[in-house]
Amino acid sequence: QVQLVESGGGSVQPGSSLRLSCATSGFNLDDFSIRWVRQAPGKEREGIVCVSSVYDGRTYYADSVKGRFTASKDNTKNTIYLQMNSLKPEDTAVYFCVADPVDRCHVGGSNIPPPHQYDTWGPGTQVTVAS
Repeated sequence: QVQLVESGGGSVQPGSSLRLSCATSGFNLDDFSIRWVRQAPGKEREGIVCVSSVYDGRTYYADSVKGRFTASKDNTKNTIYLQMNSLKPEDTAVYFCVADPVDRCHVGGSNIPPPHQYDTWGPGTQVTVAS
């Protein structure tokens, strides 16, 4: 059974950094693409990062986070990380990791693929950026 659990959220000041973790189980991390998706209060979900499967190997970033956020993967721990630097108030959201057995990362470049029926979502972790 595919499962994901996010952790590492919290409340920080603008300009700070946080590292989110997405612990995965039930599938081979190399065979799935992993997206980070966030949802701010009153707004639609926004895909911000797409980590391709081993068959592509690249990571794609939305323009809103490019240069500030970096995703990485540790296959020995079955964990995906999201290092978030230079955080802004507009980064305040619930952050989700999403496992997708269909690697669509390369399709849109910085336009992270939208959700579809094959996704498995974690429960999310809250990130709040405020003075």
